[in-house]
Amino acid sequence: MQNIGNILDNRVLLVALVACLIAQSLKLVIELFKNRKLNVRVLVTTGGMPSAHSALVTSLATGVGETLGWASPDFALATVFAIIVMYDAAGVRQAAGKQARILNQMIDELFDDKHDFTQDRLKELLGHTPVQVIAGSALGITITWLARSFLVTSL
Repeated sequence: MQNIGNILDNRVLLVALVACLIAQSLKLVIELFKNRKLNVRVLVTTGGMPSAHSALVTSLATGVGETLGWASPDFALATVFAIIVMYDAAGVRQAAGKQARILNQMIDELFDDKHDFTQDRLKELLGHTPVQVIAGSALGITITWLARSFLVTSL
């Protein structure tokens, strides 16, 4: 059994995690420019531009393809995994967010100040638009290619 410390030697995993962190950090920058205020909460929330999930899985698939080959079964597995995650982010979770928005609106209209409704509001920003998923995916691929270029030129 390999030592758990060997995880830090997994360049593909580390680059994918860096791509995810960069995407999540970009949400903070975009929020700052968009609303002119610092909202660090976006660093730990789902949804928004760009999709950190998409950046993570496309970086992972790209790294597997570069490392093990574009025709390898491992690349095929990573690519199918990435497609499922991105489909879920833009499809199922986006639809759940729309449903939450409608339910919150219904509760606001049905339960005015006279009624006591103690449940928390449903989270509305769950998924991503297709543009957010594509942006995250492009970011993941770009980060992986930049990491490869940096590692090759620095050796």
